[in-house]
Amino acid sequence: MIDVTAVFDIGKTNKKFFLFDKDYKEVYKEYTHFDEIEDEDGFPTENLEALQTWLKSVFKNILKASEFNVKAINFSTYGASFVHLDQNGEVLTPLYNYTKPIDKNIINSFLEKYGPKEAFLKTTGCFDLSLLNSGLQLYWLKYSKPEVFKKIKYSLHLPQYLSYVFTGIPLSEYTSIGCHTALWDYTKKDYHEWVYKEELNNILPTIVSTETSVNMNYNGKRIKIGVGIHDSSAALLPYIRSVKKKFVLVSTGTWSITLNPFTDHPIIEDTHDKDSINYMRINGKPVKATRLFLGNEYKIQVGKLDKHFGVSEDYHRHVKFNYETYAEIMKDFQHMFKWESLTDTCMPSETKISYTKFEDAYHQLMTELVLLQIKSIKEVIGDEDIKRLYIDGGFSDNDLFVKLLSHHFRNMKLRSTDSSLGSALGAAICISDSKLNSKFLKKNYSLKKHVPFIIK
Repeated sequence: MIDVTAVFDIGKTNKKFFLFDKDYKEVYKEYTHFDEIEDEDGFPTENLEALQTWLKSVFKNILKASEFNVKAINFSTYGASFVHLDQNGEVLTPLYNYTKPIDKNIINSFLEKYGPKEAFLKTTGCFDLSLLNSGLQLYWLKYSKPEVFKKIKYSLHLPQYLSYVFTGIPLSEYTSIGCHTALWDYTKKDYHEWVYKEELNNILPTIVSTETSVNMNYNGKRIKIGVGIHDSSAALLPYIRSVKKKFVLVSTGTWSITLNPFTDHPIIEDTHDKDSINYMRINGKPVKATRLFLGNEYKIQVGKLDKHFGVSEDYHRHVKFNYETYAEIMKDFQHMFKWESLTDTCMPSETKISYTKFEDAYHQLMTELVLLQIKSIKEVIGDEDIKRLYIDGGFSDNDLFVKLLSHHFRNMKLRSTDSSLGSALGAAICISDSKLNSKFLKKNYSLKKHVPFIIK
């Protein structure tokens, strides 16, 4: 039998289950997908009951499997989601979707009590006030559904609820509290005063370190059960554990999130910057972050270029960086793209493509998008002395993206990694006692070094 750590990695779309051996190699995986159901207002939401049933049945089957000996289990999930339990431990409400709009009157009443808005967003590391801030969900429930709110014994963030399903012990931990919840005051390193004034601290369980685990006798087996972790913080953890020097991680995808876990100044001073946020490390230390809707905008603009030049949908994947093309663009550089999901003071009022070849227009697009990414990276580095830059996610194998960043950050060591297991691996590492060495990223994440191109 192989000793393994089990991880449930729960995304909005895909629900995944992994088993990792002692070297963090994946030895088993299982995926599923549930159709969303509707809450009482007809808004789509997670099917929590189906999720819970799946968790238990998958785990039960793995415990029976003769080839695996499960030593530990942990949970990585998306954030901004609360599960509310009554005094009998029963779920009281649907898992409200963080994109669900809430009554403007609720937000206005909140700001009247606890504004001004800019100062509040700054101290809590948030960029807006909506259900994307899970703390606002508690305020919304208290004043729009008081009869439900009165019945709440505990409100658990989703990772901690999944842990609770197995342990029956309600807990809170730093990474879930710290991800744009509006609950935490980063200047005081405690819940914000509004949490105490509204007496929400009474329904928020005891805070423990994310590395905490509970030793349980589960179906006759002695198993270490973790308290769960927020997925963005989980994806950062393997880097923190294996890289000894300061670094910034650019985690790319639909959103490109740039994370600086080594900052002494977590609060971004520009209070008008809606894309500056904070996360928290597993020990409660702040992570300064910026977000950029990079992958979304890329998809929109590449779709337009495909039509304009009459090329196939995956043509862009095969375009490699060409120095002469780039040099020509930079000779008399001007912005050509009007963004649809990004705002930038430099963009024109409409897109004007003056090129006759897809490759040239694509180089122009990537040059402009990378300029936005550079700004995002510089913002989180600030005046800190950081010499390492890691790129993971969808853009880590985009030749132009990597080469242009390498060029603009010539004084830094740039590395790209490739792991679709990021947050699941982080959750496994989190409850493990084993140390990671500097070769971990190379072995498990296909780490690649990048050298800036030669300027001719």
